[in-house]
Amino acid sequence: MRLATPIAAGMIFQTMYYLVDLFFVARLGGTAIAGVSAAGNVQFIIMALTQVLGVGTMVLISHAAGRKDRADANLIYNQSLLMAAVCGAFTLFAGFGLAPWYLGTISADAATLDVGLTYLRWFTPGMALQFALISMGSALRGTGIAKPTMVVQVLTVVLNMILAPILIAGVGTGRPMGVAGAGLASSIAVVVGVVMMFAYFERLEKFVGFDASLFKPRMSAWKRVLKIGLPAGGEFALMFLYMAVVYWSIRAFGPEAQAGFGVGGRVMQAVFLPAMAVAFAAAPVAGQNFGAGEHDRTRKAFSSAVVIGTSIMLLLTIVIQLEGERMVRFFTRDAGVVAVATAFLHIISFNFVASGVIFTCSSMFQAVGNTMPSVISSGTRLLTFAIPAVYLSSRPGFQLRHIWILSVATVALQLVVSLLLLRNEFRKRLTPADASLAPAPAGA
Repeated sequence: MRLATPIAAGMIFQTMYYLVDLFFVARLGGTAIAGVSAAGNVQFIIMALTQVLGVGTMVLISHAAGRKDRADANLIYNQSLLMAAVCGAFTLFAGFGLAPWYLGTISADAATLDVGLTYLRWFTPGMALQFALISMGSALRGTGIAKPTMVVQVLTVVLNMILAPILIAGVGTGRPMGVAGAGLASSIAVVVGVVMMFAYFERLEKFVGFDASLFKPRMSAWKRVLKIGLPAGGEFALMFLYMAVVYWSIRAFGPEAQAGFGVGGRVMQAVFLPAMAVAFAAAPVAGQNFGAGEHDRTRKAFSSAVVIGTSIMLLLTIVIQLEGERMVRFFTRDAGVVAVATAFLHIISFNFVASGVIFTCSSMFQAVGNTMPSVISSGTRLLTFAIPAVYLSSRPGFQLRHIWILSVATVALQLVVSLLLLRNEFRKRLTPADASLAPAPAGA
């Protein structure tokens, strides 16, 4: 809980980047919401890539911290920074070069496409710099430190909240930039965050730090990071595909439906944060104990996280059922958008508890250094969702609620798969709980 609290605060403020943008963009109309929401789905690709880097860095540094191996932790940290620079350069290329093709396939109309492209052009630099933030934040989380990352996220969100009305609506300047201002405000905030994190590492961090002699590509270290990180990134890439399938399936209902799904999705992400923070905190706690050979404590980290996360998700399900519409109306007053978003939240909230346990399972896969089961679990969900969704969208009488109900059913299936895979992983990698009480073999 001590680790989860600052992680939750940091994640809440991180999510507020998008909620602040959405709040002011909503004042520009339904098409603006649909365009920014569709463009915001690209963030799942960035999240996938940052997960490759972040999870690999966090797990390896947590294991090194458990072994008291500072040299290895420093190596991983510096190689992670180098990989962040490479990923940032790739994001700039892909963001400016491939965005028209991607948005053209999912946008409901030409106006939505234009808005989405405008937003992405100004937010792409910020997305590119997120890799550096993730690298440094994951290194700290691996050592069991979360407060500096939280402080930086809070300050950058405050900056974004100040800049958003100025740039989007032209408050005080008389020169509104519209959705371009939303992207620019976020990019400026990310730049400031990167500078602040670098300053923290240079002045205060003692366990890991920048070392020029280690800032050269070492493929052995890259392979270690990618072995753990790639499956975790693949999990988020599958989430991107899931979102793309939804946008494609409901495009016939127009920008209003896509805007409603976008608003509902943002609200859902926001309420997920406390349970996600508990799961994220379980990963370094369990990872350090796994690295130190304390397998019973590794199991206890999982059971504690499940109990806490499930309690939170049950409460949030009730909140969404009672106050979902009020949450949506905070962002938009458009009756059609509100109706779609509220219906989405009322149905999708029935998978909150299952999602919380799935988050925790994914964190435990990270802790023991094998993230491939998470990809298998997410792949199962995507496969069982995408094929029926595409089929249903082509049938007469297709309604939006059919997609939401299908989503709940496939998350339930994913939960079963995740638990079975985790039980198998524990059997293979963790010493039986009563092994330490057994007598030593005669030949030991």
